[in-house]
This record gives sequence, C-alpha cells and structure tokens, in this order.
Amino acid sequence: RCEKFGYGVMVTQIAATAPGVAALHNSGFVRLLVVDLWSALECGGDDARVIRPKPTPMDSIDRSCLKSFLSLVNLLSSSLSVWELLSRQPLANKSEYSLREIPSSIPDLIDRLVAVDSDVKIHSLFQYEQSHTFGLRLLGVLCCCLDSFLLLESQYNICCSLLQSQRENVADQDATDGAIIIDSLSVERNHILVRVHVVGGPSERRLPSRALEEGELPYSWPMFLSYPPPSCYVPALQVKNDAQECEISAFLASSKEPRGEESWLEICRRHFCKAMKSKPNTLTGKVLADLLEKVVVHLSSSASGSFFSPVQYKAVEKNVKNVVLSSVEQLGIQTCFRYGCYLQLLQEDAESDLELLMKHMKNFLSTQRVKTSSALVSLQDGYPGHDWLASSVFLIMAGNVERSLRLLLNLSCLLSSAFIWPARIHGSENIPQEVAESGISPVYWCTAHYVEMLLKAEVPLVHSAFRMSGFTPSQVCLHWLTQCFWNYLDWTEICQYICTCVVMGPDYQVYLCVALFKHLEPEILERTQSQELQIFLKEEPIKGFEFSSYLEFMMGLQRSYRDVVLTDMVNKAVQ
Repeated sequence: RCEKFGYGVMVTQIAATAPGVAALHNSGFVRLLVVDLWSALECGGDDARVIRPKPTPMDSIDRSCLKSFLSLVNLLSSSLSVWELLSRQPLANKSEYSLREIPSSIPDLIDRLVAVDSDVKIHSLFQYEQSHTFGLRLLGVLCCCLDSFLLLESQYNICCSLLQSQRENVADQDATDGAIIIDSLSVERNHILVRVHVVGGPSERRLPSRALEEGELPYSWPMFLSYPPPSCYVPALQVKNDAQECEISAFLASSKEPRGEESWLEICRRHFCKAMKSKPNTLTGKVLADLLEKVVVHLSSSASGSFFSPVQYKAVEKNVKNVVLSSVEQLGIQTCFRYGCYLQLLQEDAESDLELLMKHMKNFLSTQRVKTSSALVSLQDGYPGHDWLASSVFLIMAGNVERSLRLLLNLSCLLSSAFIWPARIHGSENIPQEVAESGISPVYWCTAHYVEMLLKAEVPLVHSAFRMSGFTPSQVCLHWLTQCFWNYLDWTEICQYICTCVVMGPDYQVYLCVALFKHLEPEILERTQSQELQIFLKEEPIKGFEFSSYLEFMMGLQRSYRDVVLTDMVNKAVQ
C-alpha cells in the first residue's frame, strides 16, 4: 500500500536527513520497522512453519524478509541517518536474553543480529544461521557508505569481531593457520572484511563473491584470519604515464595575460575540454594538481569568482598539533593513507602529514560553524564523518601539506565548495541559519533535486524505475557525492570530477550524476525488476564509466539547463 501511493519514496526521502530520521524515530516508525522485521525473521507470520518448516534458503536474504530488509536499507541509506540512530549508542551485550525479548531499535538489532559474538546471543535466536546471515548482509550494505563504516568500526570494533568469528570457525582449533569452515556466515564475513579494508574503484580492488558453488571447490576466494587481506584482492596498479605534453600544460606554464575578449578562465576551460576529449590520460598527476591550483587561485582572487568571504586563517603550528581528532577521523586517515600508498601517491611517512592537514581543517572549519542549540547528534561535534574531499586534495597534491592547505583555504571561498566539499559547508555560517541548523547538505536540497528533475526529462526510464523501487536518485547522489565517489569510480575519474566542478562550474556536479545514471540505465532497469536496485547501487562500483566519453553529453546539459541550475545554486547559497 505504501509503494502504491508513493509513501515509500516519501519516507526514504525523509530518512535521508538527520532531522527527518530523528522525527521518524520519535514517532515510533523505526521501532515498528524493527519489530516487523524481527517478526518476519524469527517468529514467522503464522504457525505453519512448525508443521512444515521452510527449506534452507539459497539466498542470503529469505524472500519473506526482503521487504523488511529493503526498508532498513532505505532508512539507513544516509550516513547522517546512521549517525543519528547509532552515534554514542552502546550495544547491550547482556549476560542473558529471553527468547521473548524483541529488539526495538537499530542498536538492539545490531546487538542481536550482527554482533553475535557469544553463546548467549546464539542461543537467543530461533533461526541462528538465517538471522545472523541477515544481520551480516545488512552490515555489508551499511559499510558501503564509508562514513557509516567508520562510525560502526569506531564504536563496535566490527573488524576485530568478524576476524575473531573467522578464527573460531576453523576446522582444527589447535592449528594456528587452520582452514576456515566454508558456510554462508564465513563467506559473508569474508566479503565484508575485504570490502571495508581494501579501497578503490572498479579496477582498483576485487571483492570476493558471496555465492557458494557446487562441486569440490565450493568457494574459490581465499579467506584469512588477520589483516592485511591476501594480495589477490588488490590488483596490480596500472601506472599511466602522465609525462605526455599537452596544450594545457603549456598554457598553465605561460604567465602571459590573454589578448582579446576571451578571459583566462574561458581559455583554460577550452583547453581543459579539449584535453578531456582527446587525451584524458594527460589530466593526471602534476598537470592536474597544477591546473586545480591555478584555477582555484584565479577564481578566489577575482571578485566574480570569490563567492564567500575570503578567509583569514593563520594557525600556530603548536596549537594545530594539539587539536584532538576523533576515532572516526583517525580511522578515516588510515583508510586514505592505505589508498594513497596503493596509488603510489604517498610515501610511507605521509600518514602524519595527512593527520596534520586534517587537524588544520578541523581547526579552520570550527571557526566557520554556527552556534546551535539543536539536539541533533550530527550537529554536536563538528562534521559527522571523514573529510573525503580534503583527503582527495591531499592525494592529488602527492602528500604536500602546504599545497593542500593553501588550495583548500582558497577553495573555501568558491561556490563549488558548498557542493563538492560537504565537511566545509556542514553547519556553516555561510549558508542560511535555518539550513545550517538542520544539518542538511546542499547536495541533497539542491544538487539531488535537479538530478531528479533532469532525469525525468532526459532519462525518463531511469526516473520511473526509481519511483517503482521506493528508492530515490537523491539518496544515491548523496551517498556518492558525500564520499567523493571513493569506492565507486577509479582514482582518475575522481580527480576529473573534482577538477571539472571547479573549472567548469558546480552545476557540473548535477550533469555528472545524470550522466552516471544514463550510463547505468540498462543495469538499473534490470535490477528494478528483481527488486535489487538499492543493493546494486550501494554495493557495486560504477563499471566502464569514462568521464571523457560523457563530457559532450554533460556540456549539452549545461547548454540546456545552466541558466536554471547554476542560478538556483547561487540563490539558495545566499538566501
């Protein structure tokens, strides 16, 4: 009934925001969702299963529980929702659980279905393997959102718990390297352990299958008892030569002012588009770093380009080093450092430099935030998550703290920063007070709104597929853009996304998302039919997408819609 009248879509849109999910929680909606799930998973709809037990399901999610599973995925799609419902919420870890004790909150659900780390919890489940597999499957989907994973790991130490469960599931407990027993639980744990540790786009990491096969070798992917994972999950990096000469390199090296009516920025954009279409591989490494740096300096020093008030940030190094980073921020730094090392962009001692940059950013952004009396958890202690844009800039600058800091400070003056840099605009005094106090990102209330509008006009089948699924393009955009496409695109495409939004304008963020949905159209239509759309878009990287192949399409969208989209971005940012 909800889907028929569009209530499912409405609820998922509300749940994507911190105040929205808080309202759903206070209304009793979340409790009802959890109780309904427990009834379907552990109790069943009637007494028929006592007489005719259900066969062992082949899928990790039994079809009778699929609707509850998708409702939970929709509810927890946004990291802000996860933060609001789970932050500072310890697990019960009771010494005894009654068989009649029904969980009534998301922390309760994690305690009973995910963190099943004691005999007491195992014996409290009527259908241990099915219910625990369900919990692990939900955990796997949640961990696709990097900020959600960082919160879960910092609070519940899930990786250690999963590894310990693998150690307890070996054939010979006396052996130090005994073979792990292959079953649905060990396969699910193995998948999660690889997913949360190995960072990268479609060609930069290999995720193990969840499927068991018939025959002598039911599972061909190696399992492990401690980190790091086996090297087969990390493909050899294909190093591309960025030393090729291109016109944009010569243009950036020239200090001459352009003659005629064409401005420096217009010439730069022309060179950028030409390079993107003909030689996209040249827009990497030093060329990309120089381009980004010069364009940001040019825009921030001009009256037309500098949108927010120029910042005066002078921090004493001693004071910056005393800034305390949260456990979530520290885990984020470790994650970024691993990725940077894999990409061969960072040296072994770069982790401390990244930590210093993050302390600078935390110190700087704290001076930009509004003071609020809001009870929302996500507005209490700075930005709820890791600063993926700042980390991306650090990698683009090959670990140079000074260049990274200078670029980020200049970038904070630009309109683009309100959209591509979520940590910078979160609760910022530079946006309307009521918006800042809501904690809702401009990516959601502006970018995602126009993505849906353009999808309806330009890719109508995809727009219809989302309406049928009860899921929304807004949630997907918020997820992708909040973590700067990490784990969804390869590093080259991530760099080109950042650079395009700065060089060509922030409205290209909208056009890129539309291009991505157009690229994924065949898969989206297929997955909608099988009720897998939400799971597919969260778990799968965006394979085969090349920025250069869709640039012409995006430029066409710019010609048709810029007057509306960019104008609204400007107006909404200063209301």
